[in-house]
Amino acid sequence: MSLQRSTPSAQHVDAAGIEAFITALERTPNVEPHSLMLLRDGNVVAEGWWAPYSADRVHLLYSLSKSFTSTAVGLAVEEGLIGLDDTIISHFPELDAEITDPRSRAMLVRHVLAMASGHREETIMRAAAIDPTNLVRGFLLLPPDEDPGTVFAYNQPCTYTAAAIVQRVTGGTLTDYLRPRLLEPLGIGEFDWQQDDEGFELGYSGLHATTEAIAALGQLYLQGGEWEGRQLLPAAWVAEATRSHIANGDDPESDWAQGYGFQFWMARHGFRGDGAYGQYCVVLPEHDVVLAITGQSLDMQAVLNAAWEHLLPAFGTGEASDAEHGSSATADQALLDCLAGLALPPLGASDETGSTASLGELVGRTFAAAADTGLAQLTALEVTAGDGDDVVLVVHEGDDRVELVPGVGAWRTHGPITASAAWGTGGEGGARVLRVDAIFIETPHRMHVEIDPAAGTFDAWWETTPLRTSRLAEVQRPSAVVAGGGKSSW
Repeated sequence: MSLQRSTPSAQHVDAAGIEAFITALERTPNVEPHSLMLLRDGNVVAEGWWAPYSADRVHLLYSLSKSFTSTAVGLAVEEGLIGLDDTIISHFPELDAEITDPRSRAMLVRHVLAMASGHREETIMRAAAIDPTNLVRGFLLLPPDEDPGTVFAYNQPCTYTAAAIVQRVTGGTLTDYLRPRLLEPLGIGEFDWQQDDEGFELGYSGLHATTEAIAALGQLYLQGGEWEGRQLLPAAWVAEATRSHIANGDDPESDWAQGYGFQFWMARHGFRGDGAYGQYCVVLPEHDVVLAITGQSLDMQAVLNAAWEHLLPAFGTGEASDAEHGSSATADQALLDCLAGLALPPLGASDETGSTASLGELVGRTFAAAADTGLAQLTALEVTAGDGDDVVLVVHEGDDRVELVPGVGAWRTHGPITASAAWGTGGEGGARVLRVDAIFIETPHRMHVEIDPAAGTFDAWWETTPLRTSRLAEVQRPSAVVAGGGKSSW
């Protein structure tokens, strides 16, 4: 990547405010941060990953994918491949005869970009029920409730349709199109987008990218589409994509009710792309700031509230005195120390030997799923010996075998899963149980497993449920699923 690094104080940012923001994230219920990167004036002034998450790993962005799709549309508009006032049906002539509803026929590219198709609510399940193999057809066969452009509804088929148009007019995937025009100039390497059964990248979700890729996209928009002296994205597109096209609520305290652009949310401060469970690309033009965050958070408003409370006051603009320079340097160092120590705590150390050898008593046993297990598709859990003192938990999921190699009192990574284990009590009658947390490290998600040796059973459940798939083997970057011989249904 080509992002430059600096210190907070050199960019007139109070490092203590950033540290207070981190503390607030860690203390807020239902908020689990995985990474953050803060830029001021194009310089990274703070970056950190909560271990076992790390800078080099991609992370599932969920609906933050939409902002990358918007960028692809903007590039295609500039190249004359798409017009904002094109009707949707004009790009799918094979459907012309059967799409007869006048509102469906009047739907424009600008309408789907603004989540203003005329439908009053999400349509993805109904559209898929109409046509399970062609989501655009199902969407267009579902007549809008109002005239397009008059009502907001957050609606996945809107983005899918925009993405499908880009892929039709360019003859390749979104990634193919973006690679030379956006990804390579921004220095984005790892970039993996889920495809449907027709070979289209979803557009509305499914993108796996690094935190720095999120930050680079935000910085590109902050700079009006200019990057290192080149106008990668038209300034007019940036302005159009990041202004409100339609009202989406009237709650002054909600960052989801300040208007909607072209696959960007307007906010109480600046604008942003975001995705389920706490993926953010926040752009604050008034402060020359970009904030990129990934996480596993159920209270997404709380994350933004913490940013407004702690970060906004940290963005000073004046020259500091000599005394203030000294205190700023101290605060900069304190922040560096804080960032270096970020970590998600593993399950507690074993109450036995504190080593993986303490799991050895389970080797050779197979446990049946408890009758009321939270993940009903799991049928058995087999414990086998691995390399050295490693103990491997093999979870049976239909024909798939998903392996966990937990550390005891520590995180241990095996493939796309990082796991830790600890003995405790909690089985029937207070029996001794083995608890395992498994982080699917390329996604926001964590699975809890509890093995009851006395009962010969195990239970498993999600901390946050993955969207659009129920199979453990698919909760990873899509290229790994394909390489492993599986087929993802995201």
